[in-house]
Amino acid sequence: MAEAQSLAAPAGGTTQDLLIPLRRHTAVSRANPVAKLAAVLVLMLGVLLSIDLVSAGVMLALLLVIALPLSGLDAGAMLRRLWFLPVAALLAGWATAIMAEKTGAVLLDLGPYLVTTDSLAAGAAISMRALALALPGICVAATTDPTDLADALVQHLRLPERFVLSALAAARLVTLFVEEWKTLVLARRTRGSGADSPWARVVALVPLAFALLVQAIRRGTRLAMAMEGRGFGTQSRTWSRISRFHARDAWLVLCAFAFSAAAVGAAVAAGTWRLILT
Repeated sequence: MAEAQSLAAPAGGTTQDLLIPLRRHTAVSRANPVAKLAAVLVLMLGVLLSIDLVSAGVMLALLLVIALPLSGLDAGAMLRRLWFLPVAALLAGWATAIMAEKTGAVLLDLGPYLVTTDSLAAGAAISMRALALALPGICVAATTDPTDLADALVQHLRLPERFVLSALAAARLVTLFVEEWKTLVLARRTRGSGADSPWARVVALVPLAFALLVQAIRRGTRLAMAMEGRGFGTQSRTWSRISRFHARDAWLVLCAFAFSAAAVGAAVAAGTWRLILT
């Protein structure tokens, strides 16, 4: 019986630098992808159940102080590559502070822009909530190898093999398309078609995007034929790598429950807990 082989898997290790470089292999990076997804779901529930400053702040502090160092991610590289996430969170908080109900003492009164203590607290809660929701997903995406994720989704969650393996192949080709885009840009410069002005660069994106689309269609067709020839998507396949659960997976989920319990407990103790469904 044919085995489902890993698609373009790296020679060493099982952790990929998808978003942020890893400084070391940790228990979080070696955890089963299904356990990571379960932990993220638990953390998200702890933040989503209430929109208050205390629970969001406690969850964000726990993630930054404990979870981020244990994941082995380079915080500096993460901030350089994902700088737009804090900016987006601040913009969302500012918009909330402007549009929220104006109760409490007035802090800023510039005509239509009125900010009070309560509206500012609501905006800060939204900003922290957005960051607390984004950080676990970033950690999972940066510390999870796509092949390990595909194996775990099919073997443990019983997702359709054809869909999962196709998504895995597409994820493996993302970095290749980035390199092909750079090659196309260099080829245009070699032919003397390099864009000098900003407007010329914008116009040059159209032929470059069309060329990349043609390359993607050709490569996708060849890959689909190769996968079909090797029997991908058939029934009763064996797997070259078996996805297993370990004790560290249980500890990861338990830590997620502890983080959520701490955030909710702190909000309840402070009297700021407001269940969003009520």
